[in-house]
Amino acid sequence: MEVWATAVTLFLIMDPFGNLPIWMSVLSHVPRERRQRIVARESLIALIIMLFFLYSGPSILRVLNLSREALAIAGGLVLFIIAMRMIFPSRGGVMGDDDDDSEPLIVPLAMPLFAGPSLLAMLILLVEGDPQHMQRWLIAVLAAWAAASVILISGSYFYRFLGNRGLKAIERLMGMILLSISVQLLLNAISTYVQQII
Repeated sequence: MEVWATAVTLFLIMDPFGNLPIWMSVLSHVPRERRQRIVARESLIALIIMLFFLYSGPSILRVLNLSREALAIAGGLVLFIIAMRMIFPSRGGVMGDDDDDSEPLIVPLAMPLFAGPSLLAMLILLVEGDPQHMQRWLIAVLAAWAAASVILISGSYFYRFLGNRGLKAIERLMGMILLSISVQLLLNAISTYVQQII
């Protein structure tokens, strides 16, 4: 996978446009002047989590005694479910209803909304599949993270410009693309596993 193709894939998995209404809902009770600081902080925490999984991926697989194919199939299934929810969203949203009025820290914004399980699985798969090109994967992660962070930090402007319908349309379009990626990920993993058996 090329660097920018990987960056686009990671960006789609992060789904900043789809998560934007959820972030705004979670931060609705927070004073307006604090919101951008919180978004920036949570984005940095998400980046730290992503970099940890990027550099510790193979070690995590060895410790858990997981094969690359098992992780790819699990990641593909999670991506498939997320894509289906993007195309056919539920009433409660991704996180459901939350009555907690405290300022969010790590959960749910940094993780799992930004650095979710499917993204972390994808990072591990990238490193496990081609560990010699860590610099490429780092550039891809940083590019995708920067683009997603800009969108989330500028959330109120995007919301005013695109409106609720515009955001939903973009989310469904990203969901369709992500659905195709998840199916391809599953097909590749199953094909590799079948070849190993034969």
